[in-house]
Amino acid sequence: MGFARTCSVTLVGVEGVVVEVQADLEPGVAAFTLVGLPDKSLTESRDRVRAAVVNSGGEWPQKKLTVGLSPASVPKAGSGFDIAVACAVLGASERIDPRVLSDIVMIGELGLDGRVRPVRGILPAVLAAADAGFEQVVVPECAAAEAALVPGVSVLGVRSLRQLVAVLTDEPVPDEEPQEPDRPDPLMAGLRDLGGGAATGTRGGPGGYDQGHDLADVVGQRTARTAVEVAAAGGHHLFLEGPPGAGKTMLAERMPSVLPPLDREASLEVTAVHSVAGLLPPGRPLIDTAPYCAPHHSATMQALVGGGPGTARPGAVSLSHRGVLFLDETPEFSSKALDALRQPLEAGHVVIARSAGVVRFPARFLMVLAANPCPCGRFSRTDDRCECPPSAIRRYQARLSGPLLDRVDLRVEVDAVTRRELSAVGARGETTTVVADRVRSARERAAARFHGTPWRLNSEIPGRELRSRWQVAPGAMDDAERSLERGVLTARGIDRVLRVAWTVADLSGHDRPDAGDVALALQLRTGVPRGVPMAIGAGV
Repeated sequence: MGFARTCSVTLVGVEGVVVEVQADLEPGVAAFTLVGLPDKSLTESRDRVRAAVVNSGGEWPQKKLTVGLSPASVPKAGSGFDIAVACAVLGASERIDPRVLSDIVMIGELGLDGRVRPVRGILPAVLAAADAGFEQVVVPECAAAEAALVPGVSVLGVRSLRQLVAVLTDEPVPDEEPQEPDRPDPLMAGLRDLGGGAATGTRGGPGGYDQGHDLADVVGQRTARTAVEVAAAGGHHLFLEGPPGAGKTMLAERMPSVLPPLDREASLEVTAVHSVAGLLPPGRPLIDTAPYCAPHHSATMQALVGGGPGTARPGAVSLSHRGVLFLDETPEFSSKALDALRQPLEAGHVVIARSAGVVRFPARFLMVLAANPCPCGRFSRTDDRCECPPSAIRRYQARLSGPLLDRVDLRVEVDAVTRRELSAVGARGETTTVVADRVRSARERAAARFHGTPWRLNSEIPGRELRSRWQVAPGAMDDAERSLERGVLTARGIDRVLRVAWTVADLSGHDRPDAGDVALALQLRTGVPRGVPMAIGAGV
């Protein structure tokens, strides 16, 4: 008779639950029973663990073996329990001292040859272990840098089960062939969701965007450039409408480079989501720049908000958490998928209900919508080249529901670039660096104003709090209130105008919004010219 226990972690969304792995050996016919609500991949660990122990030079106990996963009421999924199960079995058979195992959390998959393979969600799993009071974790060597991001935890990275057993028994650690430098790690290949990059539009590389793109590449478009700057400074959602080739996609692609670097807390949040999705960039255990996600318009509702068969996976709204979600050709998305965005836009998170439980993913993103004004793309107040009948234009524009657009703070019409603008000498606008400096300064002003509150950006603060705690200049909201009375703005809309006005004031260096700041916010919200300058220091 033998008994041993160690610990591992199961993930529910991006939150971890520490699981105690218990192994019990009893006299009887040799059998291996795994209990505690395991899924299919975890049930198959019986064969993986047996082969790994034998191929690592160990002896498999020929007794009745029962492995229990506690708490038994929590569903367990994935192959990350393999090394915990193997060590618990070896502890029960007295190959390893059971007392050594009880205070260690082990996360990793075993190959049949005993090699330790990485799994998704190392960072949130180690965070859960640290919150539960554990100070030692064992992970695959290639994931040790990710696990080491958690302070106060001692991380042991191993290449094989043989190495781990040697460390736990104070024996000489055998050499294992390391991964050759400058070659892709085959152990990491299985962590990529099939088609993940294509389905979500998540881009690799630093910050998830091409840093060679500069805002100065955009010709003209003073109003749209100002809107991008305001959106980045306050975290406001943006809708760009204009003909093909006007620069809508160029502006959206340059938005992440305008955003400031992520702070430590936001970096860990973003990294945890990408770790669960298996989309961490190679060699970059910590994502410290704003992510950028641009799904194709054929994306399903599950691809946008998360879900899918089996274990729910984060969708585009979560992969763009603390970054930019760009929906190009927005009217071409299914209305069901677009309307599913309304809840995360308000709440900042996504809740996915399944029969086995509820999963919660963070989803506080900056949304940029881009659309043509009509099916042919040439409809304009100043151009009569559009060949679409009025009914077709109405149907096309009606694909974006009113409740969704009401949650968008800035609505800008992007005009076609003229020949004069395109050929003008010295017509380049301000560079990304210049605009990013203003955005950073504006965010610092907002952070100082919100010190001691749970909010970071103007877009996050509830309208009730904004109206009661931070007052605008006397008479500044008169035009906005008249727009509310005429039905141009909803109650939600006037709160959003107020938030944008505070962002404009922060960019302009004002202590509080004046009538000009509110007028610019109204113009950016409604698209109706109000005779105010569109530049906030933004060059032409």
